[in-house]
Amino acid sequence: MPFDPASLRQSWPMPSRPAPIVTIGAGSVVGDAHFPAFRKAGLPIAGLYDLDRDRAATLAGRFGVPRVYADLAEAAAEPGAVFDVATPPGAHAAVLRALPDGAAVLIQKPMGRDLGEASEILAICREKRLVAAVNFQLRFAPQCLALADAISRGLLGEVVDVEVHLAIHTPWHLFAFLKGLPRVELAVHSIHYLDLIRSLVGDPLGVHARTLGHPRSEMAQTRTSAILDYGDRLRCTLSVNHDHGFGRRNQVAEIRIDGLDGAAHLKLGLLLDYPRGEPDELWIRPAGAGDWVEVPLAGGWFPDAFVGRMANLQRFAAGEDDRLVGSVEDAWTTMALVEALFDSSARPATPLAAKP
Repeated sequence: MPFDPASLRQSWPMPSRPAPIVTIGAGSVVGDAHFPAFRKAGLPIAGLYDLDRDRAATLAGRFGVPRVYADLAEAAAEPGAVFDVATPPGAHAAVLRALPDGAAVLIQKPMGRDLGEASEILAICREKRLVAAVNFQLRFAPQCLALADAISRGLLGEVVDVEVHLAIHTPWHLFAFLKGLPRVELAVHSIHYLDLIRSLVGDPLGVHARTLGHPRSEMAQTRTSAILDYGDRLRCTLSVNHDHGFGRRNQVAEIRIDGLDGAAHLKLGLLLDYPRGEPDELWIRPAGAGDWVEVPLAGGWFPDAFVGRMANLQRFAAGEDDRLVGSVEDAWTTMALVEALFDSSARPATPLAAKP
């Protein structure tokens, strides 16, 4: 039977009875992705809280959010709410402690600033019996859901090569909270690709990495080269440069997946001229086919991936899904992978042999 690209899964089913969402944090990602996603999907937003009440009020006004809470305790008291914790990673633990036991919670990535904080967050979620997931939402982007579906159907055969390649110009000034942090690129950006890779091909045996800054950047790291070791059958690499500021012509943001029988190519259009971006693309050369086929996409990373991420959490909390994708238990391993990459980057490289 000929391959029908439109048959690939691209969305997550919605909860039959959406719960009201309380968002904690009014940063740029909430206005750029969280609230647009919730509004697009018809998910009710009960209210918003931020330490900066004026900023929260402005954002609430943009999206017609009915309530701006006076403090965290008032936000946590919203009955029947699902909590969208969109705070900087260093604030996650304190917010989680203030939420009701047993609550459903979506935690903005990363899961803390390092593995120690991720372990603390995991312990809090276990102690309070929170139904908690981390917002590694790239797994839910339409093109990534379709890619996962294609792989599960055997359209590529055994996956033997995964390559992430970025040469872009990222506007870091939009993320003011990152300035001065000791960990940036791997911890808040490439963590998306690492989480996606884990979801597609599992956990690596080990890692090799170098992550570094740029002479013209104030961020701790903006460039990364990494190898994930999966043994002698699967090659997996990341080459990430956020400082290619020489015009659009040769910028690239792509993921290539090679199987023994077919291949896939993803264009991450959002990252090209972020946050406006370009359309995402997914091309597949399925097993037995003679040419590449473009998969017509029903949406993009922003905001559609955020719809699926929240939908799965709400459906799992209501008993409609049997699996919580990206749970804090699973997300901890993504954080452990990031930690291993930073550790590898900090080790001395193998020197060249001395000339005899």
